[in-house]
Amino acid sequence: MTFAATPLLESAHVRLEPLVPAHAPDLAQAIAEGDLSSLAYTRIPAPDDVREEIARRLAAQVVGTMAPWAVVDLASGRAIGMTTYMNIDEPNRRVEIGSTWLARSVHGTTVNPAAKLLLLERAFDVLGCVAVELRTDRRNAQSRAAIAKLGATQDGILRRHTVMADGHIRDTVVFSILDSEWPGVRDGLVARLETGPGSGAHSPA
Repeated sequence: MTFAATPLLESAHVRLEPLVPAHAPDLAQAIAEGDLSSLAYTRIPAPDDVREEIARRLAAQVVGTMAPWAVVDLASGRAIGMTTYMNIDEPNRRVEIGSTWLARSVHGTTVNPAAKLLLLERAFDVLGCVAVELRTDRRNAQSRAAIAKLGATQDGILRRHTVMADGHIRDTVVFSILDSEWPGVRDGLVARLETGPGSGAHSPA
């Protein structure tokens, strides 16, 4: 089973659908409503550039370096964000969960932790990963707190790692979860979801 495959993943809280061009109108609307493309800490396309971004992610999937999903709201059936496995290293059984953004309307709800639980379950329980990475901008305190709340451990900081759209050269904070740590992380995520809304901060990029 290839790590770049994107089967439908669903729980009582959220659905992750294989990303396709038909998701573009919903995603563009979600970006526009929250002015998400103006965020400095991450790379979110402008509404008019969503189709190009979908094409980029699907091209990366074809060569096996990315597995892209659309994050879909169960109640409305609308796509409200994107998430991926990226930097796929199948021989070493590692992936990074990243290139994630969510509509402002679902920040602070169960959507982010529920999506992370689905992705981590697939990574560890289906694909047999030995480690899953999560990365974020050093300046993004909210994202760093959200990743730590998942139960991930900070591995280090890649200094002056990525040139952002505004010219800023960001320091990238690297976190990981190991297969030996996964049972505890899973239990923590399940417990958070049982407490309902307010248990999940916005995801890392």
